[in-house]
Amino acid sequence: MIIAKNIHKYFGKLEVLKGVDLHIKKGEVVSVVGASGAGKTTLLQILGTLDKMSGNGVSELKVNGTDVSKLKDKELAKFRNEHIGFIFQFHQLLPEFTALENVCIPAFIKKTSKADAEKKARELLDFLGLSDRYDHKPSELSGGEQQRVAVARALVNDPSVIFADEPSGNLDSESAENLHQLFFKLRDKYEQTFVIVTHNEELANMADRKLVMKDGKIVS
Repeated sequence: MIIAKNIHKYFGKLEVLKGVDLHIKKGEVVSVVGASGAGKTTLLQILGTLDKMSGNGVSELKVNGTDVSKLKDKELAKFRNEHIGFIFQFHQLLPEFTALENVCIPAFIKKTSKADAEKKARELLDFLGLSDRYDHKPSELSGGEQQRVAVARALVNDPSVIFADEPSGNLDSESAENLHQLFFKLRDKYEQTFVIVTHNEELANMADRKLVMKDGKIVS
């Protein structure tokens, strides 16, 4: 599903990623942990094609069989929309749109018909226990409900992989626990692959594999 070899990233003279190698299989839930500044979010952004790696020797980044490092900007944007889903600490829902409309946005970008997009969005919202929240705007939803809408949005295009950056970091303990359980239900139902950066030890330890980062490298 994801093959990364010799991934480097510099910000000026600061080397944030120091030759990271990584292999993640389809249907795997992988957590990435480490102290602040270890390079976790930078790695996630590069794997998710939101940022580009720095040139340093022979590097490789393949997602679902595609060498994303060789895609041009328009091709990369299309690939990201169709193959990658994102869940962030802050849900990033658009406040003027309803839950259903927020979930549909990536599908509309993909040029999915309104009928098909809404059908998929309703299926996901139903699965996530939000069947009575289709027409509610984010301000009318609890924090946990907002994050579940964000999860549905990430899934609406049937992506190959979901990248999550501190997905439960802004939730109370009960909502966080519910979200953690949800990731594994989604993996079981949709064979979804998850790569999750987290400081939450409980979530990290639930994963199929826990990768520990230190000083820009995966150390275990």
